[in-house]
Amino acid sequence: MLRKEKKDVKQLSALDERDKHLLLKLARSSIESELIEGEKIKRPAEPKPAMLEKRGCFVTLHKGGGLRGCIGTIEPTTSLLTSVEENSKNAAFKDPRFPSLTKDEISDIDIEISVLTIPKKLSFVDGEDLKHKLKPGIHGVILSQGCHRSTFLPQVWEQLPDKEEFLECLCQKGCMEKTSWKSSDTTVQIYEVEYFSE
Repeated sequence: MLRKEKKDVKQLSALDERDKHLLLKLARSSIESELIEGEKIKRPAEPKPAMLEKRGCFVTLHKGGGLRGCIGTIEPTTSLLTSVEENSKNAAFKDPRFPSLTKDEISDIDIEISVLTIPKKLSFVDGEDLKHKLKPGIHGVILSQGCHRSTFLPQVWEQLPDKEEFLECLCQKGCMEKTSWKSSDTTVQIYEVEYFSE
């Protein structure tokens, strides 16, 4: 599913179905290499330019329909290939909300990769104006206040379709007061994602 604004399309290369397949293969093999003796990481032999561009991405693990791990990088600091490989391992073994993934679980895990557009600051007058400008299901949201920062991917709107509840939960995730999203000293950035899964 591809949702991008026009200027993002010009900045970033699109991923085709083969790219997505290879990235999912990379993600799974990165995890399996840590759990299965002799398993090698399956990196693309001839990666296309889209995979080598610096992109933010999240890797999400699901087990039985429930969340089993999710770690990502918002800013485009490394290539998409590197981001997928590192975040796959981090989602499996370093998400503080879950115990490390075990060898027995690997066959029960479904992997989803979310590739981010470059975050953009969203200007707003007050809380009502912010709610008006947010697009559920399309916008990923980053809230920052002082040293606190948190984000929800666009997919989270499926669980939290109400804008106020979405923003309150996002504040609480970042250890902020749940009404901090209304504050003038809170910075809001938005991004969109292309996400795909096994």
